[in-house]
Amino acid sequence: MSKTHEIKVTKRELQRKGASRRLRHAGVIPAIVYGGNAEPVAISLDHNEIWLAQYNDWFYSSILDLNLDGKVERVLLRDMQRHPFKQLILHLDFLRVNENEVLTASVPLHFINEETSPAGKASDIVVTHEVKEVTVSCLPKDLPESIEVDLGALEAGGVIHLSDLKLPKGVELPALALGKDHDDAVVTAKHGKEDAADAAEDAEAAE
Repeated sequence: MSKTHEIKVTKRELQRKGASRRLRHAGVIPAIVYGGNAEPVAISLDHNEIWLAQYNDWFYSSILDLNLDGKVERVLLRDMQRHPFKQLILHLDFLRVNENEVLTASVPLHFINEETSPAGKASDIVVTHEVKEVTVSCLPKDLPESIEVDLGALEAGGVIHLSDLKLPKGVELPALALGKDHDDAVVTAKHGKEDAADAAEDAEAAE
């Protein structure tokens, strides 16, 4: 279950073109909260606070409590627009969360014990993280900040699939409901030469 992360926000009026630029120059990020049975609400957030928050997994995969003058609205981050080359966040989209409705969200994977695994200790084995995050479905109260993938028993030639992941209680992977063809590899451990051969085959197929 995710921890509570509260962010203070300020309501703003929808204004003409150029207003968002003025907000950003003042160190404020324009944003919108939408979804549910309520009307969209335009808000603003402190740029420095969000700039630091963006380096944490929880900012993308946890329920966020937006505090507007003491009234808290529970949301998920759905979109973040960044400037192409400046250290600047341009806009944020937040989706309201219903505590009683199942939601889907992307959750990062945290890989542990790779160095101590048989595959990790072998000099001629390349361990590849094929997937860095997964889409889960669950109630908001069960949404994890991340899912741990233990590679301690991974051997040469081994593969860890989506179906091998140990999920928290109440959490499911929608992809697995689509059949075995969607049980993608999460981690592979191949011989270096084998990995290079696969890459060459992929390159030839792309030509």
